[in-house]
Amino acid sequence: MIKKTYKQRNILQDMQITLFQFETCPFCVKVRDKLAELSIDYEKVNVERDREDPLRKKLLEKSGVGTVPVIRVVDENGEKYIGDSGRIIDFLDASKANN
Repeated sequence: MIKKTYKQRNILQDMQITLFQFETCPFCVKVRDKLAELSIDYEKVNVERDREDPLRKKLLEKSGVGTVPVIRVVDENGEKYIGDSGRIIDFLDASKANN
């Protein structure tokens, strides 16, 4: 008899995630905790508090949210930005459920 092993594809691990944040922001901490809970590797970028900073302006344009946290997700479907800790956590939970 030949045994075959099938690996379940982990959708979350196939994503490249960048978290744009302030280190001391409690909403950013919630997102970092969720990423850790789900064992998701991610890049962390600390942004300037100045809303006129070019990166902050880009995050607002891409996510529609003028605050942090914002995540950038790159996967086989392209790139998307998600702002607001509640929406980010919902996205991560939904992605986990679809695994």
